[in-house]
Amino acid sequence: TIFSAKRLIGRRYNDPEVQKDKKLLPYEIKEASDGGIEIKMGENWHKPAEISAMVLKKLKQDAEEKLGEKITVAIITCPAYFDDSQRKATKIAGEIAGFNVRRVINEPTAAALAYGLTKKKNEQIVVYDFGGGTFDISVLDIAEDTIEVKATGGDTHLGGDDFDQKVMDWLIEQFKKD
Repeated sequence: TIFSAKRLIGRRYNDPEVQKDKKLLPYEIKEASDGGIEIKMGENWHKPAEISAMVLKKLKQDAEEKLGEKITVAIITCPAYFDDSQRKATKIAGEIAGFNVRRVINEPTAAALAYGLTKKKNEQIVVYDFGGGTFDISVLDIAEDTIEVKATGGDTHLGGDDFDQKVMDWLIEQFKKD
């Protein structure tokens, strides 16, 4: 099972965070010829954007079946702290999946947009996103006709996967003590 490929998307193999992840991931990763990352799935090697594209293709297929029509255009979300390289790789994943990707926007911003669609008053809100691999937070101003991101930040290693790892480390430590 491949999981947390989003942590690797758009990163260089020699990135210290990739090297940290490499020690914890149960699947093989290696340096790609372009200095990026490849993930072994079965007998084949794939870039993280290709793995993400597989997930997006499945979501696209399910949505098309449910709606009874083709979906060609998408806005894709990503963690708020993603840098330009990670955003580009996310866009590439969407394109590989068959989408015309109009924009890549921050996940907390997307949540704020959904929240703000029905609001007709000015307010400042904080949106946090605690996911499998990430934690993001954004402060936004919502007005009648605009939503402005005032501040955003996040941590690439403060998600559910990290909590799971801490619990496993603790269990192993307790087992060794016993």
